[in-house]
Amino acid sequence: MAAKVYGDTPNGQRISLVYTAPKSRGKGYASSVVAFLSQNILESNKKFCFLFTDLKNPTSNKIYQLIGYKSICDFNQYHFD
Repeated sequence: MAAKVYGDTPNGQRISLVYTAPKSRGKGYASSVVAFLSQNILESNKKFCFLFTDLKNPTSNKIYQLIGYKSICDFNQYHFD
């Protein structure tokens, strides 16, 4: 299980690079780690903690909503050659 906190702003921080190895999935590790990191960010006097998620991944999206995250907006990324 891995996750990283970075993207420090005056009012918040971002959680990213959340990953659980396939053999360890479904045991609540990522949920616990993201919830713990989110709480630490808020307890450090930040107003917000935020993350980007893949809209095609219903598992992570459900987990983040259960922890208390709310969808704010969607982004599209385009690559041009």
